[in-house]
Amino acid sequence: MFRSQLFTAILFIAVVVSLMIAPLASAQGLKLGYVKEERIQAEYKAWQRAQEEWNAESKAWEDEAMAKQQELQELQEEYEKQKLILSDEKKREREAMINAKTEALDAFTRQVFGPNGTAERKNQELLRPILENIQKAIEEIAIEGNYDLILTLQSVAWVKETHDITDEVLKRLEEME
Repeated sequence: MFRSQLFTAILFIAVVVSLMIAPLASAQGLKLGYVKEERIQAEYKAWQRAQEEWNAESKAWEDEAMAKQQELQELQEEYEKQKLILSDEKKREREAMINAKTEALDAFTRQVFGPNGTAERKNQELLRPILENIQKAIEEIAIEGNYDLILTLQSVAWVKETHDITDEVLKRLEEME
């Protein structure tokens, strides 16, 4: 989930645009460049720190959800073992307790993992400044290098290596920190 759908959508649009513009670029003498996201993600320290923070937060949420699930399961198992000897009133109490725990688990799951939940908001909080820095670095390099088009690449079959400006972007990102 750490990779946002927005990042993927931008990548897809960039690839489509590059495929449409590539024939024009050679004919018009456009200056092209590209950036490899996987290298940025692997080598940009801010990205790595954000990934570590995301992993820790995710583990905490998952652990809490699993603890709630385990507690609910234990209640259900205990109830199943004892329901034949429980009075109707005690059965209703236990069933109400099980229903309350089920609803609490569902509410927690929606709150954390649902649309616009805690996980999604944390993902955006972590990614937004990183993506803004990456965009800023790319824009600065594009202006300084007089590039006409810079793409981000993840699944393109082939591109001439001389158009790769990933090293420049990583260097600029280090300078920005």
